Amino acid sequence: MQGASLRHQQPAPGRKPVPRGASRMVAKEPMSVRLPKANFGFLKSLFWPVLLVVLGFGTYEGAQRLLPYADRPITKVAVQGDLSYISQQAVQQRIAPYVASSFFTIDLASMRTELEQMPWIAHAEVRRVWPDQVVIRLEEQLPVARWGDEALLNNQGQAFTPRELANYEHLPQLFGPQRAQQQVMQQYQVLSQMLRPMGFSIARLELRERGSWFLTTGAGSAGPGIELLLGRDHLVEKMRRFIAIYEKTLKEQITNIARIDLRYANGLAVGWREPVAPTTAEPAVAKN
Repeated sequence: MQGASLRHQQPAPGRKPVPRGASRMVAKEPMSVRLPKANFGFLKSLFWPVLLVVLGFGTYEGAQRLLPYADRPITKVAVQGDLSYISQQAVQQRIAPYVASSFFTIDLASMRTELEQMPWIAHAEVRRVWPDQVVIRLEEQLPVARWGDEALLNNQGQAFTPRELANYEHLPQLFGPQRAQQQVMQQYQVLSQMLRPMGFSIARLELRERGSWFLTTGAGSAGPGIELLLGRDHLVEKMRRFIAIYEKTLKEQITNIARIDLRYANGLAVGWREPVAPTTAEPAVAKN
């Protein structure tokens, strides 16, 4: 065997020899790149809540300092609405304790409640008007009928009790259980509308405890008042039956009729007035 010979290769001219066993040199990164960057996201998310708290606190403090200068005593109370049954003087006296407060401290809700407790006031609206005024708008009750002997009913079937009832005796009188005020008012409105074209008006309408209805017409152009016994159910149908028979048969004799019983399924019964005996003049007695 021939011995292996090692050949030493000379570097090519113009090139530097690469040192054996050494790695290639890499350029170092700047210090600003190698250090971790600061995270300001948390501070940004905290900035707006803190700002809002500061602004809110500043606004509150400013309002507290300015409130004594802006909160003025109430100097004017304006009462609006068409008032027929109650005077403005009575309204002013009722709200006098509330008006003694200042513009911002006046209790409008309590004032409204106090006004609506007055018998003739159905609804009240109260509002402030800068800088020292309160405006009150009132809606009065509209009396439509009497409820029993001690109260009146409005058009919604709600009872209210004014001090004086003597001036409302011309209104129809409605009776019934206390829980049935709206029901009686609704029936009154329906039946009154049906009877009006015939010249009748309702003087009295009563719902009794067992559910039976009794109606009395008022004296007028159609004649003297008559009583209608309507029973428990189907009041509108019974009234239509009465109207039809009245136009055909009863109209000419209405002055002699005292009551009409409509509690039958297919007809009615007539109760006649007792004839009035003619009055004779008493003979004169001669005295000595």
